[in-house]
Amino acid sequence: MKLSLILLSGLFFPGISMAQYTDSVSHHSKPKVVEFIPAAAAVGYGFIALNNNTLRRFDNYIHEQTNRRHPGFNTSADDYLRYLPIVAVYGLDLAGVKGKHNFVDKSALLLISGTLTMGSVHLLKSSSNRMRPNGLNDYSFPSGHTATAFASAEFLRQEYGDVSVWYTIGGYSVATATGVLRMYKNYHWFSDVVAGAGLGILSTKFAYVIYPSIRKWVTGKDQSNFVMMPVYQNRAAGFAFSGKF
Repeated sequence: MKLSLILLSGLFFPGISMAQYTDSVSHHSKPKVVEFIPAAAAVGYGFIALNNNTLRRFDNYIHEQTNRRHPGFNTSADDYLRYLPIVAVYGLDLAGVKGKHNFVDKSALLLISGTLTMGSVHLLKSSSNRMRPNGLNDYSFPSGHTATAFASAEFLRQEYGDVSVWYTIGGYSVATATGVLRMYKNYHWFSDVVAGAGLGILSTKFAYVIYPSIRKWVTGKDQSNFVMMPVYQNRAAGFAFSGKF
């Protein structure tokens, strides 16, 4: 587990500082191409590993090491950890910590990111036909759990990375742990997890790039006069609406 965690961290944590840039619906700057390189390289690594003997042997090595150290390992934590960064985003919003976007906009961004992530994962799983390490089925590539976890971590980084770097570190740590657990449960090869991580990050990044245009096309405005915020008062939770009509 230590070896897998170090490998995944080395691939993605350097991208945390590279990917810090200011973006908002009303005042957004164009992202730099370099910010997409680590995630794109991860996806490329996964594709190459599908037919490269050297990388396949490395997948087998990681698989053998994890099984030898923790045979029969099983947990359901990965099913929940992948969503934890999303819970953190809305929890911080509910607690009054201001993120980059309001509730409606961040929800729309999450929807776009999730659609891109799950759509691409489904397409690749059904076309790559890679057998899982446990032989359960041929939907191994890429790791959907890992893709969701890293898409969620990037969502947290986009919204609260400028507030504190610890939100970014926390989100990416949880995502990395999700990928490692998928390998320990024999559901994925190392390259499946790496590709899934890159795919999830790219999906969220693209969501933030295209959302301002989509929003302007739908509303005809760069800025919204309508705001919806979660509220908690007198032991009751709900939403507060305000805006100009």
